[in-house]
Amino acid sequence: MRRFWDRKARWGVLALLPGIVGMILCGSFYLRAESAAKQIPVTPPPMGWSSWNSFSNTVDSQIVMDQARAMVSNGMAKAGYRYVNIDEGWWLGERDAEGNIVVDAKAWPALAAGERAGDMANIVRFIHGLGLMAGIYTDAGMDGCSLYPDLGPVYQHTGSEGHYEQDYLQFARWGFDYVKVDWCGGDKEKLDPAVQYAEVGRAIAKAEAATGHRLYFSLCEWGNNSPWTWAPNVGGAPADIWRTSGDIVAPIVPHHQHSGRLASFPGVLSNFDQGIHPQAQHTGFYNDPDMMVVGMPGLTDAQNRVHMGLWAVSAAPLLVGADLTTLSPATLATLTNPEVLAVDQDSLGLQAVKAASYGDGLEVWSKALSTPGERAVLLLNRTGDAASITARWSDLGLNESSSATVRDLWARKDIGVFSSSYSATVQPNDAIMVVVSGGEGKLTTYTAGGADLRKGQDVRFTQVASRAPMARVRIDYTNPGKAPRYAELRVNGQISTRIAFPPTGSGGELGAVWVEALLDRTGAGNVLTFSPVRDPGPGIESIAVE
Repeated sequence: MRRFWDRKARWGVLALLPGIVGMILCGSFYLRAESAAKQIPVTPPPMGWSSWNSFSNTVDSQIVMDQARAMVSNGMAKAGYRYVNIDEGWWLGERDAEGNIVVDAKAWPALAAGERAGDMANIVRFIHGLGLMAGIYTDAGMDGCSLYPDLGPVYQHTGSEGHYEQDYLQFARWGFDYVKVDWCGGDKEKLDPAVQYAEVGRAIAKAEAATGHRLYFSLCEWGNNSPWTWAPNVGGAPADIWRTSGDIVAPIVPHHQHSGRLASFPGVLSNFDQGIHPQAQHTGFYNDPDMMVVGMPGLTDAQNRVHMGLWAVSAAPLLVGADLTTLSPATLATLTNPEVLAVDQDSLGLQAVKAASYGDGLEVWSKALSTPGERAVLLLNRTGDAASITARWSDLGLNESSSATVRDLWARKDIGVFSSSYSATVQPNDAIMVVVSGGEGKLTTYTAGGADLRKGQDVRFTQVASRAPMARVRIDYTNPGKAPRYAELRVNGQISTRIAFPPTGSGGELGAVWVEALLDRTGAGNVLTFSPVRDPGPGIESIAVE
């Protein structure tokens, strides 16, 4: 082997170096844009129990202790249910001379030696002692929903307006982990919910900073003012949920007024429909179609399964409203099915979209999962007759030329391998829930082109095309910090949504989160614009669109 090249050969290679370097640099950029960035898991929707549906404003310490014990003993806690949420009725609206909340000592007594009656930290310690998390309730207005009690007398001044910082600091000091903020008082006063809930979010942030204790934020404005257009990250919340509709059913409290009420399957379907806003649901922010009525009077076991499946493909909060001490084995099996729960809690954090519909009431709902090529699919029959429903791979965003495995989630077994589609006969007012595992459809990558949110610049992607109007979009980015960073995404001049970008690592690692966007312009006519929210922002490298 010759040690040195001859002069002619050396000069020939030197002449090629600029081109080689250019190819390397361009290739590096291309490979970086096209590489599989590390998928960053997002905060899942909360799972737990809420007192309202079964106890109305009769809730007290004994009821909460019984429900918390039941959550542990019946296997729900092991399955992932964590929150024990005390809803309306815990407080009668009294404050002391300094404006602090005064609690009924008889309803909330001391539970252990050294405790003081009327201290809500007592029940929090009990719940935490079982390995669970505790939730509390208030209103954004001066009054609360105790103005319109389902049971018992009217109570005024049960809201937090005028005491936001004081009340949320108190909740955090008591040790609560979750706060639901209703809107009865805000509605009465005709307040602007986007403004008030932003103030609440900032008050929660101050309480967290003062105590080091996290308060998960649940907004309950009932969807009247389109909260999905402003609630993600409202007031700086790193993760939150917002109600998209009214209650599925008013409380059903045994041995009390209205004890004969029944939950209805049409009510479940109506709340599901009102909760579908996929553009807003991403990166730890979730639409909330209301507490579940699984296991409450009025629904059959089959309807309970459909209800659970609808909430799971929605990635909805799974907050059970039934009395946990009286659940049947069939209801418990529905609530704790691990494969259905995994769909709801999937780390991609996206909501199902309607992939196809046939006639009036036959629908295919598809939820993209974190494993590439996997879709949770619900075949829903809203009609009064049995019917065949087909899920086509192309409608699911999967490679239609590849075969796929179909798994029945309720039976927890594989059905078989199918080519291009899967069809099943679905009984009237019923649904079949499966996971389809196939080949991921093609994504088209668009690079940022030098613009940088970290410099206060908008990052725009133009001439973007998609397979379907509601498209999944992967955002590849860097965030070397220790906390989420935020940016606003606006598509074709539509209302923007605020996106959280969790940390990706201090070494410049590339991460990815997913959103769903309505790309409603034909061909390559869509424009996606990311705008800075606050410094520092994430470094957006590219997007990939299905």
